[in-house]
Amino acid sequence: MTRPRLPANASRLSTGASRQSRAGVAFVAGYVVLLIAFGVLPTGYAVYYAFTDAGGAFTGFGNFVDTARDFRFVDALGHVALYLVFWLVSLVVFVVALALLLHRLASGPLSRTLRFLYYIPGALAGAASVLVWLFMLDPTVSPVSSLLEVLGFDTFGEVIAPGNLALLFTVIAFWTGAGGWIVVMYGALNNIPRDVMEAARIDGASAWQTAWRVQIPMLRKWIVYMVILAFAGGAQLFVEPQLLSLASVGVAGRDYSLNQLTYDFAFQMNDVNGAAAVSVELLVVSVSVAGVFVARSGFFDAD
Repeated sequence: MTRPRLPANASRLSTGASRQSRAGVAFVAGYVVLLIAFGVLPTGYAVYYAFTDAGGAFTGFGNFVDTARDFRFVDALGHVALYLVFWLVSLVVFVVALALLLHRLASGPLSRTLRFLYYIPGALAGAASVLVWLFMLDPTVSPVSSLLEVLGFDTFGEVIAPGNLALLFTVIAFWTGAGGWIVVMYGALNNIPRDVMEAARIDGASAWQTAWRVQIPMLRKWIVYMVILAFAGGAQLFVEPQLLSLASVGVAGRDYSLNQLTYDFAFQMNDVNGAAAVSVELLVVSVSVAGVFVARSGFFDAD
């Protein structure tokens, strides 16, 4: 019985595949090292502190109960929840709508210019973008002071009244982060097979019907991915209210968000264990929400 002869280039193919495999492992290894150093270890450190006291003794859920009883906790939780509703709804609706409109434009100078303009605010760090908006929201120096007056705001204190903060933080977050997602959605729209779009056109589908029944369903996984990351980031709201609190000399409290509360626990009250407990709660909620979205959306199912 003769053995089957291997192709002449079999060894070269095997060598090439081995090199690609090693290169892939090298790229992944760098990320894994950073993930362990700045993700896994700090998380384990926080979990340890959340279930122990200052002396290292196990306290069970004692730290969680104590922080939940703090008079600021429920208000901070409500503030973050309201902000997340505004932030996620505006992100999904306007990012998808703007990406669809951008995709409708013919590929040319106008389309490229708009994509560039969408992305510019994302180049600013969070703190820098907040400082820009502090300037924009002060009627005495803002270039859009006439618009603020039309809306009934004559002073900076009126603009940043507690009832307006969730909406203001949503506007700041959208201005800073939406542009990158618009570009991502635009790229995802370009990956929709042309024969699918052509079939919709031949069937007589209008632009609205094509967007609603073809493009948006095919963007489902990208939208889910965006919502998961936006929820995780929004739940950690800190920079915007913290800088606004400093700029307004306490008009906007320093305990508006849960992350501000953890900062206060750790550095004002010297309660690192309580701060760790709130941090672990945020982690559990974010992971749980991500798990629900992934499971319900079929995120990892093959198309």
